[in-house]
Amino acid sequence: MTRLYLPATLHLLAKLDQVGSIPVGEDVVVASDDSEDAEYDALMTAAETSGLLARELEAGERRRVVIVAEVAEVSVPPANVALTEVVAVHADADDVPVDADPDELEDLCWYATQEIRDLLQA
Repeated sequence: MTRLYLPATLHLLAKLDQVGSIPVGEDVVVASDDSEDAEYDALMTAAETSGLLARELEAGERRRVVIVAEVAEVSVPPANVALTEVVAVHADADDVPVDADPDELEDLCWYATQEIRDLLQA
């Protein structure tokens, strides 16, 4: 299995919840190995890209979101990721200021897949 870190927005997460899958973009991040440090680096790289996406959104929607999925190594990265392949979501608790320094932001919160709808309603 390969773990993918997909930079996202709340809108993309809502699409995943509604449709059941989302396309994998070129900005997907794959950890260099299975170590905790490599996975953290992949998460933070995806979060930084997500922050750039969030800057373009309206207030109330500017949260970094990283969707973490585990996929078979048949096609890495795959064209789409299904909701059933998602193992967790990481997101900011609140909006991120447009001019925020990524090094000064709080850590992302961890959400289990069954908490996705609660996150979208928060």
